[in-house]
Amino acid sequence: MSDLKARFEQAFADSQKLATRPDNATLLKLYAAYKQATEGDNKRDKPGFADLVARAKWDAWKKLEGTPTDEAMQQYLDLFESLR
Repeated sequence: MSDLKARFEQAFADSQKLATRPDNATLLKLYAAYKQATEGDNKRDKPGFADLVARAKWDAWKKLEGTPTDEAMQQYLDLFESLR
């Protein structure tokens, strides 16, 4: 396992234990970077406007389309580190 992947997985585990919940915009960025790093480009169907949370998550992830896995992992790590 690469050092980046190990640090990414540790940051994800640690993110579940943050003392303060990040704001929604930050949570969306973390979600999008995590999904891009673990699943790649968003190929899912776009949710309708009735489900605002799912739509916001889908949109955030879609913005990272084309971002390489390592870059998405680093984005997640950088954002997570800014929360500590």
